[in-house]
Amino acid sequence: MPFTRWKKIGDQLSALANASAWWLGDWLVYGEARYPERYKQAVKETTLDYQTLRNYAWISRKIDKSRRRVTLSFQHHAEVASLPEDEQEEWLDRAEKFSWSRNLLRQYLRVHRETSGEAGDGRPAKGVVIQVNVPTSEEERWLEAARRMDRPLDEWMIITLSRVADALLRGKNEITVQPK
Repeated sequence: MPFTRWKKIGDQLSALANASAWWLGDWLVYGEARYPERYKQAVKETTLDYQTLRNYAWISRKIDKSRRRVTLSFQHHAEVASLPEDEQEEWLDRAEKFSWSRNLLRQYLRVHRETSGEAGDGRPAKGVVIQVNVPTSEEERWLEAARRMDRPLDEWMIITLSRVADALLRGKNEITVQPK
């Protein structure tokens, strides 16, 4: 089998897996409302873990069909499901616009929570203020890069530095800093 055919099959299987999470979630929500006595039995008869099914149903309830993005995975939607609807829209729009992976969306949400004063669990976020003097030309470049990612400069800096630190700490030494 040629690589292009093999890849196309993988893409199709991935799309089916993504769609089936929504189908199961919507099926569970429907059954819960219309067949309360039979719902638990139906759930028991599936081969999936109870917690997984509960998560599918919860996400399906939190994200209305009209707001789901076909270009994003079920997992993208799971990342924003706990947010108010307007914030879900905002983050899904960004993920779609910039082709963010689920992991990148998760990282941006974490940074947003930390920089907006909430740790994600309702507690105030802890942080430190770092002052850095940079040439005006660098500030302009960084502001433009942040704008292209639709992020405030401080969030863009945190995300960028965290990605570099993660790569270096994982032993990926392809990131080099040239001495002046």
